[in-house]
Amino acid sequence: MMKQVLKAPDQIRAAYAQNSGMRDRDLAESLGLTEGQLIAAFAGQDVTRLSANLDDLFPMLNGLGEVMALTRNTSCVIEKVGQYDNYHSGAHASMVLTEDIDLRMFPSHWVHAFAIERKTDGGVKRSLQVFDAAGDAVHKIYLREGSDLDHWNQLVSALTSEDQSQVLDVEPRSPTETPKANRDKAETLRAEWAKMTDTHQFMRLTSKLKMNRLGAYRIAGEPLVKELAPAAISQMFEQVCDKEIEVMVFVGNRGCIEIHGGRVQTLKQMGPWFNVLDPRFNLHLQTDHIAEVWAVTKPTQRGPAVSVEAFDAEGGLIFQIFGRRSGETDYRPAWDELVARLDSKPEVALT
Repeated sequence: MMKQVLKAPDQIRAAYAQNSGMRDRDLAESLGLTEGQLIAAFAGQDVTRLSANLDDLFPMLNGLGEVMALTRNTSCVIEKVGQYDNYHSGAHASMVLTEDIDLRMFPSHWVHAFAIERKTDGGVKRSLQVFDAAGDAVHKIYLREGSDLDHWNQLVSALTSEDQSQVLDVEPRSPTETPKANRDKAETLRAEWAKMTDTHQFMRLTSKLKMNRLGAYRIAGEPLVKELAPAAISQMFEQVCDKEIEVMVFVGNRGCIEIHGGRVQTLKQMGPWFNVLDPRFNLHLQTDHIAEVWAVTKPTQRGPAVSVEAFDAEGGLIFQIFGRRSGETDYRPAWDELVARLDSKPEVALT
């Protein structure tokens, strides 16, 4: 957990001015702050604190027109261009379901919201940014050239919070849950896994057995799971691109999961970052954060659902990729064959 260094808002703004080329998240970390605390220091200037209530915010997003939706965790960023619509409210989980913007939101983590209007050399850059109780980013929405500025002004006016403090009180970050497994229940896990009829039953199964996702993968064994080499990630993306296979890419944090459904076309490696740079879909993956990769098969009523899932060194889920389902089937032969041929993790020789 980051050691917090308290700084007055004017000190934070001065540090920002001196480091204008740094990304907000990186600058905040260098100052011993969270990103939300950095943003809050500009309240009353180019930042307005808003209501973070999903039922207040999401019905107003459609009027912005085309925007870019961004969700990230420590190791991966997903960006999708589209228009918000088809919002479904829920006390524990909410959804946005469109062809371009597909989200699962968990309202308890939507704690602080800001409207940002930042002057840049290219003009004013406008965004809505939401943070959790620790001040870490949950979801961001960036306006594009064709977005409706009149509606932006109406949204900000309607959702402005009475609290415009430049100091953001944050709670300690919740640690990543370490892998949990019980080898004494491995046979029960495999037997119950084989009976599943829906992928959503998996988390209930692991919870019942007092395990979690990665812990279960580590003891389940083939044919349910196979550990892959970390290098299989770039291999997988290249083959998905070459074979024009439609996939579903899930990237998220505790408060939001964003999903891309469709093709992957333009790939570029830049240092440790593996990037998808398509016109309406970008993915930025820090490959040196990948500690474990698993190919996973879960039975469903619509056929087997096969995924490739990457985890960091703490056991946190970085992303999941499935073959894109359509109609009445989860079975994608080309995707399943691709995954079956990915490089396994090399066996460690005993000395």
